[in-house]
Amino acid sequence: MKTDLGDLHAFVTVARANGFRDGARLTGTSASGLSEAVRRLETQLGVRLLNRTTRSVAPTEAGQRLLERLGPALNEVEAAIDVVNQFRSGPTGTLRLNVPASVARLVLPSILPGFMAAYPDVRVEIMVEESFVDVITAGCDAGIRYEERLQQDMIAIPIGPRLQRAATAAAPAYLDRHGRPKHPKDLLNHNCIRGRFSSGTIYPWEFERSGKVVTINPSGSLLVQLGGGVDLAVDAAIAGTGVIHLFEDWLRPHLESGALEPILESWWQSFSGPFLYYPGRQLVPAPLRAFIDFVRALPSG
Repeated sequence: MKTDLGDLHAFVTVARANGFRDGARLTGTSASGLSEAVRRLETQLGVRLLNRTTRSVAPTEAGQRLLERLGPALNEVEAAIDVVNQFRSGPTGTLRLNVPASVARLVLPSILPGFMAAYPDVRVEIMVEESFVDVITAGCDAGIRYEERLQQDMIAIPIGPRLQRAATAAAPAYLDRHGRPKHPKDLLNHNCIRGRFSSGTIYPWEFERSGKVVTINPSGSLLVQLGGGVDLAVDAAIAGTGVIHLFEDWLRPHLESGALEPILESWWQSFSGPFLYYPGRQLVPAPLRAFIDFVRALPSG
């Protein structure tokens, strides 16, 4: 039984995007075309691969098994085809990166415009999510994460600023009402805006001064999902809801404008910047190779 490679690719696209419209948006095709391809594949295989409702699309058990095997295989096919890029005047194709919201907000804006200007034939797709994923299974060429969340057996290179800090701040009006903390443990008596990862994990707040590390688990009336909910947390802090603890670069515009007031600044903890990581066991696609070379040529921050 000969199966059309395009139909297989359509199924993987829809399954990963959790919908025909989102899949069409990612690939620049039509939702009806993807639907027809998946229907054709299901008919040929004699088994339903996707459960469809008016609100969502999700793989069946058979579809999930097929997706787990097809993802890496199709990535290898694309990498093999990409070999011909070396015969072109420059790389072409798609670069897919899986990154957290902090990288999409604070790191990539200073890198991607220059890269895309240098390589106009490369199309870039950014998948933003906080949870750590297997980049190959997710259909991405590479990921960007911080050191403690890097996957083993991956090649990793520095990208973006090499040193960052976690900043703590609140609206001046909030601090006028509730007082200004003198020590990190004073935050236990404040309304703190917390962030939760998609896994359900709520990380404690860490502070450091003169080699002494203080870890606390403050409480508060607002808990947001990290990633999409961070801007809401910042807006709430500016409105006087409570204390926020976030990347200094994310808060800097509001610190400079006076909308937020820095607190416990001598305790702000520094940490190493993110890394671009990718599997070294397979052929590196030309768009990714170009991006790696571009990043390596940038001045270190």
